[in-house]
Amino acid sequence: MSRDISDKTRTGVPKGEVWVWFTSLGLTLGLSMVLVLFGLILVRGLSYFWPVPIVQIELQEGSESAFLGMHRFAGAVAKTQQRTERVLVESPEADAAEADRTVRETIPDTFAEIQLFLGNRDYYGQSFRYFRDEDVVGRTRPEAIIRAERRAEGDGIFYARELVLEDGRVVKRAEDVDRFESELDRLVGEARHRRAEINRIDRRHIGRINLEMSDIEVELRYFRRQDRLTSEEESRVQELRERRDELQRRYERLETQSDALKRTNESIRLRYERADGSRDEMAIGDLYRFHYPNRLGVSGRIQTFMIRAWEFVSGYPRDANMDGGIFPAIFGTFLMTLIMSIAVTPFGVIAAVYLREYAKQGPVVRSVRIAVNNLAGVPSIVFGVFGLGFFVYLMGGTIDSIFYPRAQEAGVPTFGTGGILWAGLTLALLNLPVVIVATEEALAAVSRGVREGSLACGASKWQTIQRLVLPASLPGILTGMILAMARGAGEVAPLMLVGVVALAPNLPVDGTFPFIHLERKFMHLGFHIYDVGFQSPDSEAAIPTVFATTLVLIILIVIFNLSAILIRNHIRRKHQGSAF
Repeated sequence: MSRDISDKTRTGVPKGEVWVWFTSLGLTLGLSMVLVLFGLILVRGLSYFWPVPIVQIELQEGSESAFLGMHRFAGAVAKTQQRTERVLVESPEADAAEADRTVRETIPDTFAEIQLFLGNRDYYGQSFRYFRDEDVVGRTRPEAIIRAERRAEGDGIFYARELVLEDGRVVKRAEDVDRFESELDRLVGEARHRRAEINRIDRRHIGRINLEMSDIEVELRYFRRQDRLTSEEESRVQELRERRDELQRRYERLETQSDALKRTNESIRLRYERADGSRDEMAIGDLYRFHYPNRLGVSGRIQTFMIRAWEFVSGYPRDANMDGGIFPAIFGTFLMTLIMSIAVTPFGVIAAVYLREYAKQGPVVRSVRIAVNNLAGVPSIVFGVFGLGFFVYLMGGTIDSIFYPRAQEAGVPTFGTGGILWAGLTLALLNLPVVIVATEEALAAVSRGVREGSLACGASKWQTIQRLVLPASLPGILTGMILAMARGAGEVAPLMLVGVVALAPNLPVDGTFPFIHLERKFMHLGFHIYDVGFQSPDSEAAIPTVFATTLVLIILIVIFNLSAILIRNHIRRKHQGSAF
């Protein structure tokens, strides 16, 4: 009698079942890690905009937590924690004969402490400070305390005391609280409108004048390098000088308007008092926005949250990128990713179609496929070096020598330096293997019967590829493009060599002809995170900004991917009868 062959073990569990559970456990752990990471970024990023109460603490005399001779501080509680330190203690010797001797030893001492965001970095020299909980003898939440967003040196936390108006009159809070607070709110709103007008004049009008004057100076510098000028060139020089003088007069008029608005913002002063009793004053134009954290209810906090979030995504950076908004970085990331997608998709699809449909399968094609797969593992910084040498120096220098010879001779390169175009092409080259591999797999998934049926009906090979194979492969091609966009939007290392900067004065797209300036340098969310997190003068104060910018970058990538996924699903439904 033959022995039965069973796929089950002695316990009755099918063979291999344990490994199935292990794989499911691995998937669970992976998803959990992703969710925890995203949850951390979400919570820390959104907390940057949420207004938190301000606590004023009083320290006991002679406490170790006091610094700068002060014992009263106000700030937002950043964290509470238990801390252990080893302290040195002295005890008498146990032996009576040696009673006059002491033994020194260190023992652990555990205590609770709180970290306060103090603000007023210009006064304290730091934004955060730890205080021992046992040293705090008083803790209050004063309703009159203000948290203000300032032009420089981070947020300020203080009590507003007096307003010095433009005509010299003084409005004191102690005399009429309601009138003082309404007047302060009105003056800050008016200063905000004047500041918006200043930015409009400086960025739009004066910025255009500066660009045109820069072009004129480049051309004049070219003519000054010439030994002899023809009559036409001399007339051109005279025309350029007249145009420069006219622009200079317009520049001076606009600068006068801007300076008048700035003087108005500087002339109105706010006198305030810090928690320790020290007094100071600031121009009302340096106060961007303020609120009373301890007065806000739920609706007030939500309103403040929405205002701060909107200003963050729509504003421009200030104070070494630590404050203000990140709109230039969002716009630069979006435009660069768009340029990369437009460049990588056709080249990747063409290469994949040739390798799959036209090339004779053999050692050469296999070698090409191996090379393409290996390219996907090359460090991204290597692509940045290649982009700098090939795109910037070679292609950019060639374009300058053909179309901008005068600027090149004057030593002012146009395309021969880093720009958003070269950054997009460099990342397109970086993600080209991803698109090629995804497209090849999509083409291979189209059934052979579709091709043979089309050829049997008299269609040529190109007609078959164009009208049947490629439309059926579009979902797979879009999958490759989604992967390319997700990777390209987050890359930073190659961009540091081909055009990204910490602060770009002008956007690559504006109202100046030709409206799209692909030669300009740009800001990027990934590089902004690096710059704020590692290059800021106060790295600890920059941590909330880092989390908020990271959250925006993730949301932008998710929007890119969701848009492509929706398009892919729409195309897939149209080709339900295919292999997809």
